[in-house]
Amino acid sequence: MSIGEFDDFYAIIPAGGTGTRLWPLSRAACPKFLYDLLGSGRSMLQATFDRLTPLAGAGHVVVSTGAQHEAAVREQLPQLGPQNLFTEPVPRDSMAAIALATTVLARRHGRDIVVGSFAADHVIRDNRAFAESVRQAIAAARAGYVTTIGIAATRPSTAFGYIRQGRSLADRIPDAPDARIVERFVEKPDAATALAYLSTGDYRWNAGMFVMRADVLLDRLREFKPELAETIDRIADAWVDGPDARLVAMDRYWPGLEKIAVDYAIAEPLSLAGGVAVVPGGFGWDDVGDFNSLAALLPSVTRTNVKIAGDAERVSCLDCAGDVVVPGSGRLVALLGVDDLVVVDTPDVLLVAPRARSQEVKDMVAHVRESGHVDVL
Repeated sequence: MSIGEFDDFYAIIPAGGTGTRLWPLSRAACPKFLYDLLGSGRSMLQATFDRLTPLAGAGHVVVSTGAQHEAAVREQLPQLGPQNLFTEPVPRDSMAAIALATTVLARRHGRDIVVGSFAADHVIRDNRAFAESVRQAIAAARAGYVTTIGIAATRPSTAFGYIRQGRSLADRIPDAPDARIVERFVEKPDAATALAYLSTGDYRWNAGMFVMRADVLLDRLREFKPELAETIDRIADAWVDGPDARLVAMDRYWPGLEKIAVDYAIAEPLSLAGGVAVVPGGFGWDDVGDFNSLAALLPSVTRTNVKIAGDAERVSCLDCAGDVVVPGSGRLVALLGVDDLVVVDTPDVLLVAPRARSQEVKDMVAHVRESGHVDVL
């Protein structure tokens, strides 16, 4: 599988969000995509870039991130061209980020290019299988579909949205034999509904990966969100005029853009008209949404299933089982007789919580904010 096969393909990496369920490790100033959570030697952002460059080529990969992360992104990705980094003064969710990058890329390279959006903070275990899914998604995109990669659901998770897949599109798209029409997108379900979805075999997890021709995306954006499309055009006009005009336009227009994900803005309404396809993703995926999911990706350091993200020499456990420990303060974390806890030790915050309540760490963040401790967020 060669880069030349995808010479019309451009990959967009939205690197946003604060990862509140991974607080106090992930924060606004240093979100999770900048961390090497799994001890691989590469941050999540770097791993995403590494995964996409063999498919698109380094010059065809762009990153969209917050202005406060520009220096860190440039440091981690020195091979990223200066014209391929889009910085935002304030977060406006994925639709605005993808639309601006696509509009600028289309003006540079033509509206018939194919663009794909792949978040900076996902873990993928099988890059070869990922490449095959992207290959089929590009074929479906060339055929005019907004195409998503649906992750094989391995458990009845309530943490993810789902995609209901319908009839095969193999007869229409021979180069994407596994593509199917998307019947609908569904929100995060309760446990009973998630179990019912899993039993049918018709549902896949929605990982927010989308591949589409630039003209299809921009035309549908103008159809469904005309005000957003018009403002993005104004910013793109300034983008090609140079850095000074770009900064003025971003400060003037960007904060007023509608804050909405591409799923809601484009994919969901278009799916009602049969315009969205899904190709399967069986490559092992996780968005590392909380400490419990992080633990599932880490090896056990004891026979009692204790997991450590960081320097194991800074953790000492006695009669403990099932704990997740993040030693980040430089001091020793000593645990005695405690089970199934999350312990995150940073220089200015110590978090202790039951693993079963990992999803509720975001509520703790809200509580800390309401208590006035915004300096640690």
